Amino acid sequence: MLFPTETLTIADHFTPEADAVLFQGDRLDLLSTLPPNSQKLIVTSPPYNIGKTYEKHQKLTLDDYLEEQRRTIAACVAALHDEGSICWEVGNHINGGQEVYPLDILLYPIFKSFGLQLRNRIIWHFEHGLHCSRRFSGRYETILWFTKSERYTFNLDAVRVPQKYPGKKYYKGPKAGQYSANPLGKNPGDLWIIPNVKHNHPEKTIHPCQFPVELIERLVLALTNRGDWVCDPYMGVGTTPIAAIRQGRKGVGSEIVPEYVALARERVTLAAQGLLRTRPIERPVYEPPTNSTLTRPPALWSEQETGAAS
Repeated sequence: MLFPTETLTIADHFTPEADAVLFQGDRLDLLSTLPPNSQKLIVTSPPYNIGKTYEKHQKLTLDDYLEEQRRTIAACVAALHDEGSICWEVGNHINGGQEVYPLDILLYPIFKSFGLQLRNRIIWHFEHGLHCSRRFSGRYETILWFTKSERYTFNLDAVRVPQKYPGKKYYKGPKAGQYSANPLGKNPGDLWIIPNVKHNHPEKTIHPCQFPVELIERLVLALTNRGDWVCDPYMGVGTTPIAAIRQGRKGVGSEIVPEYVALARERVTLAAQGLLRTRPIERPVYEPPTNSTLTRPPALWSEQETGAAS
């Protein structure tokens, strides 16, 4: 359920009265202003230290990168609600020799050093990305979901997905003849198949690596309640505040690139009005039509299609 509003208050520095806070500057400068125990969910995708143009520094050594992440995580833990969650979405660090370093494995000990408890290692699978020539192309990233304590918000019913066999019934025992599947849907599990934001995606902007809104919405719905604060220290073009606002929460984020912050403000405003184009969270993954020449090899084309192609 979405909660569009015409009275959205957007601030450029944290204030509890705002609906969204879009801070232009370093993530540590923002995190230092957040009240302790205030953020119910911190969800982000930090730079992977692979030399992207939006990364603050030139490519760091891996040890320096992990130390920088430690400082960020420490500041996040300080602001995290006692019943809150941190979701850290990462891929791989690739060195000059094309050796792969899985960042989730390297970051896990850092989170544990702050006493956080891992609840799930979620695999986000997508179909499109770079085409590698010296190894298999990467088609997934990992979300580490940590909680601060054993008491945490988890709204499973809000994120259930359709049952594969909704008409299945118990065939024996005291429930024989009754439907065996939960009528609200099934647990989505820890493998999420959600399209990434590429060329023809309705959410595509100038940012090269933005989150799909539906990915963050699932985390927001599951791990927060209406009115809670959701924070993204590496906000990009505002996907996390958008997901928060669309689901009746409050969003705060920081970003060092001015163009991205301006775009985030525009997108958050449209989201609050119910006007932002997004891929619906309930839409199945796209299946191309079988009668298209794009989905059939040329050997199976008809004579008419062969002539049209030439």
